[in-house]
Amino acid sequence: DTLTMEFTAIDYGIFALLLVLSSAIGLFYALSGDRQRTVQEFLLANRDMGCLPVALSLLASFQSAVAILGVPAEIFRFGTEYWFLGCSYFLGLLIPAHIFIPVFYRLRITSTYEVSRGTRGAQGDHRDPAVRCPDLSLQYLELRFNKTVRVFGTITFIFQMVIYMGVVLYAPALALNAGTVRTAGGPCQEAAAPHPLTSSALPVTGFDLWSAVLTMGLVCTLYTTLGGLKAVIWTDVFQTLVMLAGQVAVIVVGAWRVGGMARVWRVAEQEGKISGIDLDPNPLERHTFWSLAVGGIFMMLSLYGVNQAQVQRY
Repeated sequence: DTLTMEFTAIDYGIFALLLVLSSAIGLFYALSGDRQRTVQEFLLANRDMGCLPVALSLLASFQSAVAILGVPAEIFRFGTEYWFLGCSYFLGLLIPAHIFIPVFYRLRITSTYEVSRGTRGAQGDHRDPAVRCPDLSLQYLELRFNKTVRVFGTITFIFQMVIYMGVVLYAPALALNAGTVRTAGGPCQEAAAPHPLTSSALPVTGFDLWSAVLTMGLVCTLYTTLGGLKAVIWTDVFQTLVMLAGQVAVIVVGAWRVGGMARVWRVAEQEGKISGIDLDPNPLERHTFWSLAVGGIFMMLSLYGVNQAQVQRY
């Protein structure tokens, strides 16, 4: 059997609707009475967003196409050991929640890389004119350490995000541009021995690869620059719900088409995809409990503790 994947008219319509709605959110906050008039409104959504939209925005910030497409492919090819990365979320998110976020929140910072000075009220309350003190938040890295650390941190962050944004734009564009053909004897068949799997690139849409990159980049730039952080957060909420709905639909429909979750698990076991815990301390192993669960803690700290994309939302 050969399985091809191509966009239908409905798929094109849904894709266009997602782009239009994302742009519309930015236009709404740019043109409506709730438009961004001040720097604080533009960069910090006036600090009046609710917990739920901010939480969903934090979730969406690093749930890119790299994770949506890459993690299932990783587990399909190498097994379920990657699941142990989930263990890192316990400490990796508790530490920022109880150590990093309270500090950033009390300092009322916009960025850890800012260099200007200002004044604000005591105890971080910029609205209290009675007592003034140096605004430590505006030079957090420089005042906490020194100018060299601030400059090095700024350059490192810019370098990291330029590479990251290139990858997260390229991955969905590649998914739109090319798909796969699966030959007979795929893993959906029940068998004790592994089956060969061959694939070749096929067009899924009529989109040119770089046209897709430019389209997504322009839409993101549009709603971000027009609507500020408030538009970014509400767009994140919308896109998070779409992503979660899509993932649930894939799981439910996929399991239903092959005969239920029990069969999915049975075939995965037959194909050797269910991995046990690997406590090997060898750092040269592809994945072990230590590299995923322990090493993942430091990744969570970098993403949810000090990354500017998250700090600005705190």
